[in-house]
Amino acid sequence: MTTLLHAPDTLTRDALTVLQPGFVGTTAPDWLLRRIGEGLSSVGLFGRNIVTPEQLTALTAQLRAERDDVLVAIDEEGGDVTRLEVKQGSSFPGNYALGSVDDVELTRAVARELGRRLAQCGVDLNWAPSADVNSNAENPVIGVRSFGPDPDLVARHTVAYVDGLQGVGVAACTKHFPGHGDTNVDSHDALPRIDVDLATLHARELVPFRAAVAAGTKAVMSAHILLSALDPHRPATLSPQILTGLLRQELGFEGLIVTDGMEMQAVSATYGIERGSVLAIAAGADAICVGGGLCDEDTVLRLRDALVNAVRTGELPEERLADAAARVRALAAWTQAHRARGAGSVPGAAVQEGTAPGADIGLVAARRALRVTRGERPYTPVTGTPYVASFTPVANFAVGDETPWGIAAELERLLPGTETGSYDESSADSALADAGERRVVAVVRDLHRHPWMIRALDALLAARPDTVVVEMGLNEAEPRGALHIATHGAARVCGRAAAEAVVGTGA
Repeated sequence: MTTLLHAPDTLTRDALTVLQPGFVGTTAPDWLLRRIGEGLSSVGLFGRNIVTPEQLTALTAQLRAERDDVLVAIDEEGGDVTRLEVKQGSSFPGNYALGSVDDVELTRAVARELGRRLAQCGVDLNWAPSADVNSNAENPVIGVRSFGPDPDLVARHTVAYVDGLQGVGVAACTKHFPGHGDTNVDSHDALPRIDVDLATLHARELVPFRAAVAAGTKAVMSAHILLSALDPHRPATLSPQILTGLLRQELGFEGLIVTDGMEMQAVSATYGIERGSVLAIAAGADAICVGGGLCDEDTVLRLRDALVNAVRTGELPEERLADAAARVRALAAWTQAHRARGAGSVPGAAVQEGTAPGADIGLVAARRALRVTRGERPYTPVTGTPYVASFTPVANFAVGDETPWGIAAELERLLPGTETGSYDESSADSALADAGERRVVAVVRDLHRHPWMIRALDALLAARPDTVVVEMGLNEAEPRGALHIATHGAARVCGRAAAEAVVGTGA
């Protein structure tokens, strides 16, 4: 336990309270423990902080030894975006797979099991689910992270996901308000802009968020996007009209408003992280998420001091900072109460047959999400040792490039001797040469977004019409190949379900 020589004043404590920083390492550094003792109330975890469930449990215990009510947050969507299983691939399919099945009890069961695992490891705030309506198939950052393009479908599955997480004591953080689905720019790289009228926003983007607020989501994460019909000057994260006027007053949300990562270029490139954080709190945000890229003590001190100085100069009302800090503490108290009752270990409630919670619920969901289309010729299951040709696009920042994807590892378990190669914007010639006489399984991801990938796949199919095609991104392109398998996501369990279909053993 850290001992303070001089207790920080209330203003400084409040400034620390509203920060949700990250750090480097699999144990908490001394500086982080010291700042928790001074008032820091939240810590964000990323893949770099996690090796095993046992190590994660020890890490969260170390944080709570400093103060029992510290919020431990994580970006664990399941599917393509996983931190718990960053080196292995997720045991749960993502939102697009769940939306394609469209069984809200299945979604609730998946979220409940995921929440149970988080709670067992001491994590109590999940920056999920994504409630974005993926109305733009060219979206480079949302895609399979969305339940789909239909607002009502997204709304009912968002509610089920929130229920599943919060039923085991893990606070849900519904994102990215007011909706990141109709963008063709990644806010990690630049500021996306949505230029549609208010009627469209209310009929599309806002439908899932209204439902999530009504369902009692404990937190909402803002998006770094410019919606000209709501605020033509500032992105949502920095907009009083959007955070206070729309989310607080019109939608009636009383929980915690969390910003998306403040180091993302959509905000930091124009405002910088210090001024951006001040503007966000002034606009109505309660917690500043930072740490995906900037994860050191200096960042925490810079943001703390920027908030304190803004209050002292009159730019940020002291009562607004105090209100933000109070909302952080209120959520911490809710999660602390659930931990005290042991809510994370409560078995899941009974649901419909075939969707009961349990260790295999992710695989059950992945199998149900498969869409298999046979070609014109009779399909012969792969029985020999195939060659897996993976056509690999550049990963977006949210997904990252350290999480494995594809089906080669799963096929290897079923068909020992399976070999694989990864191909980018080259022709299919290399893949054909590497495959030799072996049966080819071509794995693609968001085929419709990558002309080079379409050309390579078409050339491969022209030379080898018995090729199996596995689409692990948005299923927008026409099915092709002797067998076309749409997994609706690239999680490890999606790869396993696809491998079972390739060899003819799938359910």
